[in-house]
Amino acid sequence: MKKPVVDYRQFRLSRINEPQYRHLWFLMIWVVYLIAYFLTENLIPHEKCHVIHGALDDIIPFCEYFAVFYVFWYILLIGALLHYLLYDPESFKKLSLFIFITQIGAMIVYIVYPNIQLLRPETFPRENFFTWMMGIIYSFDTPTGVCPSLHVAYSVGIASVCVKDRQATKRWKIFIVFMAVMISLSVMFVKQHSSVDVFWAIPLSILAEILTFHVVFRKRS
Repeated sequence: MKKPVVDYRQFRLSRINEPQYRHLWFLMIWVVYLIAYFLTENLIPHEKCHVIHGALDDIIPFCEYFAVFYVFWYILLIGALLHYLLYDPESFKKLSLFIFITQIGAMIVYIVYPNIQLLRPETFPRENFFTWMMGIIYSFDTPTGVCPSLHVAYSVGIASVCVKDRQATKRWKIFIVFMAVMISLSVMFVKQHSSVDVFWAIPLSILAEILTFHVVFRKRS
């Protein structure tokens, strides 16, 4: 197994400001996100939310098999953050900042323009492992705070960092980009997001790309 570039066994909270551990401050992003998520999910009533719907939503059918890609997003996100945390702290900081910018942008929209999608099927057309999986996801992931889609924005961020990673192989980069595309499509096919949510995730991702790689980390790249 590849040896981590930072020896985290020596880490103590009192040492977090030391150069080799300073990037761990970026983990606080998730504390901010969880607080914002709790507030937007629990303090904004559904009746105050604007319904998000696009013409493509009526054309795209529900397809539970895309649940594979939708769920893989969680593996991709955790895996990418953990990989860069262990083996490339500089890329970890870039990915974390990209995610933070998209988080803040999305949360502002959710608060200023609270939104909801009503695309989920009332009953599944079939009963199988994949519809069972989607039933579980529907039970804990509310249909509010959907536009822009963070599922899409995070995937774009991971793909962007990976493509710029000089240590990543060409095959690995192709695989990550492919998965980012499939994840972005999956959110529409499993009816977790409207096509409108996917569309507005694109300018949000572009903003994060510019701020992360051309402003904050421009001189360090």
